[in-house]
Amino acid sequence: MNNVQEKSLRDRKKDSRRLLILEVARSAIASKGLRSLKIRDVAAAADCSIGSIYNEFGDFDGVILTVNRETVQALDALLAAVPDDDPVAQLHGLAETYLDFAIAHANLLRALFEHRMEDDRPFPEDLLEMVIRTFALMHEPLVRLLPDQDPVEVALLARTMFSAVHGIISLGLEERMVAVPPQSLHRHVAQFVTTHLKGLGIVKRAES
Repeated sequence: MNNVQEKSLRDRKKDSRRLLILEVARSAIASKGLRSLKIRDVAAAADCSIGSIYNEFGDFDGVILTVNRETVQALDALLAAVPDDDPVAQLHGLAETYLDFAIAHANLLRALFEHRMEDDRPFPEDLLEMVIRTFALMHEPLVRLLPDQDPVEVALLARTMFSAVHGIISLGLEERMVAVPPQSLHRHVAQFVTTHLKGLGIVKRAES
């Protein structure tokens, strides 16, 4: 075997190990939550050393951040696929899609918001930008519905609307305190979006 073949084999093994580490971490977070994730457990399940994880991801934060990036990408793809021909229907669709994702991947979504970097280090800018771009999808339909509003105010409205939808869903799915059945959550989220748009005068304007 020549040097090129040996390097290629090492690269394939490295890529395979990286994917396995991520698969193990993602599965553990999805099933038991971020707080239960331990580097020793991941290393054992991936049949590698803790040092290998550090070499591949820099530190354990690197593993979690990579899983979180993949979560954002999956959510973004679903939200971006919501039809945008009717901005009111789009806002309802975005909220419903977010709820469906939260129900299907509750712990992965929680990990995105619960994760705190070691030593209080700041989050990587690329992940923050990914999150902002994804949740800004509520901004575009509001711009179309409020063309005369101050753009800064519309941006704040979009953030507020997302925060409210996220809060309703997060609390509704919280099993330890105020759990709400998924079918009821769908109705409540839709009611909130309608009420919020009525308060802004949007629904009346769209229907007139």
